[in-house]
Amino acid sequence: MAEASGTFFESDGDALRLRGRWTVDNAATIDEDVRRLRRSGGGIDASGIEALDSAGALLLLQLVGDAATPLDRFDGLDPRQRALLERVAQSERPGPTVDAAQRGFLAVVGRVGLAVAEAGVQGKRLVGFLGLVLETAARVAPRPARWRLTSTVHHLEQTGLDAVPIVALLSFLVGGVVAYLATNVLEDFGAGVYTVELIGYAFLREFGPLLAAILVAGRSGSAFTAQIGAMKNREELDALRALGLDPIELLVLPRLTALFIAMPILGLVGMLAGIVGGMVACGTSLDISPSLYFARMSEAIDVRHFWVGLVKTPVFALVIALVGCLEGMKVSGSAESVGEHTTSSVVQSIFLVILFDAIFAVYFQQAGW
Repeated sequence: MAEASGTFFESDGDALRLRGRWTVDNAATIDEDVRRLRRSGGGIDASGIEALDSAGALLLLQLVGDAATPLDRFDGLDPRQRALLERVAQSERPGPTVDAAQRGFLAVVGRVGLAVAEAGVQGKRLVGFLGLVLETAARVAPRPARWRLTSTVHHLEQTGLDAVPIVALLSFLVGGVVAYLATNVLEDFGAGVYTVELIGYAFLREFGPLLAAILVAGRSGSAFTAQIGAMKNREELDALRALGLDPIELLVLPRLTALFIAMPILGLVGMLAGIVGGMVACGTSLDISPSLYFARMSEAIDVRHFWVGLVKTPVFALVIALVGCLEGMKVSGSAESVGEHTTSSVVQSIFLVILFDAIFAVYFQQAGW
């Protein structure tokens, strides 16, 4: 048996008795003896310990090494000291070992399950939030004095007017790209002139409204979440409620109304810009003059395709505004939460916009429109 420090250890043959204050103040001194006196078997008399904290409990565990039941090795601990030692032992106990491949597979399955469950919960929240917004709108609509016209015009400028340049530019570029691709494919069959019809159908029915909605979701939907989320972090929403004001009426309805007005206009801008982009591409690759381009388009494409595309835009506006505002209302406590919900708002909005666009496409095809 190695010789022990008389302050904290007493040894008599194979017997080891502990005494003194096993606290963080004496941890450095005790640790030197623990390294020398570490034992894997036999009981230890701990009745002489006057004080014990978490640092001392950790040293006790180190004293018995890798014993399967370390708490049973110590005799004489009072109930509080034993409870502390048990908590420290639990915190130091390693978790169950799992094969790496199994751990990876289980993690993937678990994350998929959590994502599906969260999607269901989010769907219920979104439907409930829609009902709350409609109820508030029905209550406010008959009372013009409660309409937030100034706020609505402000958001109309932000979501509509300020978004026109980026929507027009992107739609113009996509129109040119689609026209060049269609020209390369159709000219192999001697049908390059049908590029005009392809551009018209694509942008009137699908690309114009869809590109505008995706840009608005990334631009305005995220702004709605960040603005409302920052207000919630600063407890401004609680202040509004304390004053007897409804945050849905003050914050959500003006944004929703503005987007309802702006989205059809932006969809129209996207249609026109995409068609003009296709005209430029057709003029350079097929030598089709602008007059011939628009004459062929007006002859071959019925006006119903325009209405099929335009009727989608209010639904896109509703989805983007609801998701953006709801995610803002869910922000809690920190700037990190604002960033997380802003990202979630953009992802959800774009996903739902594309989902509803696909539903519209199938419905209109089955209806013969």
